[in-house]
Amino acid sequence: MINTVIFDLDGLLADTETNWYKVCKELMGSHGKEITLDAYVRDHSGKTIVDNADLYIKNYELPLSTEECVEWLITTEMRYVEKGVPMMDGAMELLKYLKENGYKVILGTSSKLDRALTILKGNQADQYFDDFVVGYDVERSKPFPDIFLKAAEKAGAKPEECLVLEDSEAGIQAAYAAGIPVICIPDLKQPSEDFREKTTAVMESLHDVIEYLRQQEELLLDKD
Repeated sequence: MINTVIFDLDGLLADTETNWYKVCKELMGSHGKEITLDAYVRDHSGKTIVDNADLYIKNYELPLSTEECVEWLITTEMRYVEKGVPMMDGAMELLKYLKENGYKVILGTSSKLDRALTILKGNQADQYFDDFVVGYDVERSKPFPDIFLKAAEKAGAKPEECLVLEDSEAGIQAAYAAGIPVICIPDLKQPSEDFREKTTAVMESLHDVIEYLRQQEELLLDKD
């Protein structure tokens, strides 16, 4: 029985990918370069900020170190975050449903805690979370399973009692490696067939997760 739902943040719970593309365009523009949305989605969506910094430097010949690029990206993106980041379709409805029905709700993100809280508080969504696992809480980021295993531990739940909600292939892999069922709700990039096979389902929006949980609850009642 599922008693804990673990949320990714970027591109799953909050609509941050649009901002990251704007940040990427700013970076390129400041060095006389250009990047299309298609190129961003193909090469950078769902990757860590460090991996993307390295790719930007290599592929666009930027005169920056990885550290300089990461710092620029973080500082610039926070300007967008502080202006407010909208939640994804169905996010608030799902969070309310989970709390009303006794689920534990954990955030499992590679983001920093202050950034995550800024986004959640800006949408009055922080109140729905029982706990948070962020990047500096674990040694390894996604696609390693550490974040989701830590989230299950904080919830006092077994992996099979949890459900991970993710939008990226790295997140799918992390949940799969943790032995936790995962539902993918893609944002800008659809998962490949290899990753789809590692999911419980691929859904169009977070609204669909409510119906999935209701069906699971009904199945449990039928067994009783």
